[in-house]
Amino acid sequence: MIDSDFIKNSKLRIQNVSRETLDELNKYSLSIIKKNKEINLISSSSENSINTRHILDSAQIIDFIDKNDIKICTDLGSGAGLPGIVLAILMKPKKREFKVILYEKSYHKSKFLKEISKKFKLNTEIKQKNIFEQKNLRTDIIISRAFKPLSVIFEIASKNFKKFKYIILFLGKSGKEILKESSKKWKFDYEEKKSLTSDQSLVVKISNLQKKNG
Repeated sequence: MIDSDFIKNSKLRIQNVSRETLDELNKYSLSIIKKNKEINLISSSSENSINTRHILDSAQIIDFIDKNDIKICTDLGSGAGLPGIVLAILMKPKKREFKVILYEKSYHKSKFLKEISKKFKLNTEIKQKNIFEQKNLRTDIIISRAFKPLSVIFEIASKNFKKFKYIILFLGKSGKEILKESSKKWKFDYEEKKSLTSDQSLVVKISNLQKKNG
């Protein structure tokens, strides 16, 4: 059950989360589990811990998102809507003009995302397209969770997006090494914070991304 105690005990920095918002997060969580019997949205082994493993894990980047200069967020390979739908639910009462664009090439998963967005009246745009085939995209933030390796996300951001400010990524226990390895080919600044759901994981906000010459 997602309630105010769940948010408070998680140390998530969200102030005054309404009962309605918590109820929507809970209903969304239950919808994923129900739909998971038909299509593979999350691993069945994580259903019992969905609120921590998926909902809270997605919600923890809210302090990177809830900024005055952020109006459009693009979720790559959204799948079940993690983290895009979670952010759309959290931001709905805070900033109605905030929009989440979700790229998911699977027909069935895209249909699920559209149903959820309609159910909760979210400001989203579901694109059933292959992100690798899209060009000249514009957004404020690119987000990606369990989609592709960091190096691939950097290539997508560089080649397929004409304009973006930041990239937010979820990295596992080898996150530091991955960032170091990536710095051999890319120039970038980053801000990191320790994951609320795993002692060995990081959430990073990338800015000023540029590919090195050679």
